[in-house]
Amino acid sequence: MVYPLVSGWLDTPAGEVPKVSPVLTADDKRGTISMRIGIGRDSYAITPGLYAFGEPNENSHVIVTCNYKLTFDHLRSTLSKLDLWVVVLDTKGINVWCAAGKGTFGTAEVIKRVNESSIDKVVNHRDLILPQLGAPGVSAQEVKRATGFKVHYGPIRAEDITAYLDAGMVATPSMREATFTLKERAVLIPVEISLLLSPLKWVIPLLFILSGLGPSIWSPSAAVTRGFALFMGLFAGGLGGAVFLPLLLPYLFWREFSLKGAAAGAGVTLIGLLLFGGALNWLEALSLIVLGSAVASYAGMNFTGTTPFTSPTSVEKEMRRWVPIQIGTAALSLAGWVGGAFIG
Repeated sequence: MVYPLVSGWLDTPAGEVPKVSPVLTADDKRGTISMRIGIGRDSYAITPGLYAFGEPNENSHVIVTCNYKLTFDHLRSTLSKLDLWVVVLDTKGINVWCAAGKGTFGTAEVIKRVNESSIDKVVNHRDLILPQLGAPGVSAQEVKRATGFKVHYGPIRAEDITAYLDAGMVATPSMREATFTLKERAVLIPVEISLLLSPLKWVIPLLFILSGLGPSIWSPSAAVTRGFALFMGLFAGGLGGAVFLPLLLPYLFWREFSLKGAAAGAGVTLIGLLLFGGALNWLEALSLIVLGSAVASYAGMNFTGTTPFTSPTSVEKEMRRWVPIQIGTAALSLAGWVGGAFIG
């Protein structure tokens, strides 16, 4: 995707370079909303290459970014008053931090795009500004050796780039500090919910089938009444892991997000049982708490990858440890739920 972004072309010694419009269109804004609710996230990318913000010249700064369009749109609207050259890497439509962990925002890709763009013919300096969150994937020495360009790591937030450039590419401590405020966490909730919704078309029928099992072998009425109760336990777990975990993150003191999620899920499910679970026996109630914990633990583990405080290796380690536990716990809760039908 290029042309919907382009407002014109600049003639340079390296050829024509697309000039990017700083104004987000209605389609851009709809795309942002779609990304926030998890629709089409795997294909929201722009074409890699060299772009122009404003009216850059041979003295203008060169910044490097990913080709995830949500990131690119944020950059072009935030930096609308600057004249910049922008080298876009092919990160497969993934944001900078995740792409650095996966290796697509990496040394080889930086070298490739810098050389292919012929940016050395466009500017009279040899400085590249990369996002700080891309640093884990890039060797500045190798980039310098292969391209002649020196790598500078800019601030974490795009909003600080103007001040960073005005200060002569010197970052203040606050520019280097990763934050994860309530607002930053809350904006991720719709995506977390969407990740839980996708498997429901397979899970919901299973819940109602299992809920119908009992002394009479299988009861349609029990499938409906107990199935709804089991679904509400699943819903409480999802609510705990996808909503309350992000909101209450600083107050859930466990290090691993799977444990944070399990605690949030158990808490929300328990509150639901106290309010509406009077007709359930002890085994059914316990099974719902265990199920809610398992679902919320899974949601919490997913949330790990969206935070700026975890590394890709720690995410992988947590997944290897907790996915079998989550599956086993969920299976145990469903077995307990079926058993609850036999004890009255």
